[in-house]
Amino acid sequence: MAYETKNFEGLLGMEGFSDTLLKNHFTLYSGYVANTNKVADALAAMIKDGRGGTPEYAELKRRFGWEFNGMRLHELYFGNMFKGGSKSESAPKLMKRLADSFGSLEAWEKDFRATGAMRGIGWAVLYHDSAGKRLFNCWVNEHDVGHPSGCAPVLVMDVFEHAFMPDYGLKRADYLNAFFKAIDWAEAERRVSPASV
Repeated sequence: MAYETKNFEGLLGMEGFSDTLLKNHFTLYSGYVANTNKVADALAAMIKDGRGGTPEYAELKRRFGWEFNGMRLHELYFGNMFKGGSKSESAPKLMKRLADSFGSLEAWEKDFRATGAMRGIGWAVLYHDSAGKRLFNCWVNEHDVGHPSGCAPVLVMDVFEHAFMPDYGLKRADYLNAFFKAIDWAEAERRVSPASV
């Protein structure tokens, strides 16, 4: 069954993000969905034809992680934002967990912003480690490198250039401010395992 592109056009008109930036970003995301499907189909055909042990199969298998994670991370990113954002009070359990994990909400935000401001391309992600019962911020380099095993993404921020440079140029801090104004805290809280919040 093929993956389908989700519609995030409800974000158009969001403060801090031009419609041009968002539309281009949606097109990029659609490409990840299309390529995830193409690679999955090609892999299935290779297995059916008995070519599972070939170098071509191995490279496509590696490529699948890139395309799939590009698709899913964009869905999480767009999904944890909405016009006007929300107040942190809409996610009281998450706020308590952040304060417990980082010492204070201010310490968490400072760490998340510092993670997002790092030089390079990638993603800043707040993860939930259900086994360790804690939250932590992580830098994910590219799409397929740096995901901590067994941890669920709670809040995802795209820090590839396409996410901010058309609107902000090199002023990444201004993009971080716009992102924080657009966070859907209730959605982020829903992503934390209910049994451990």
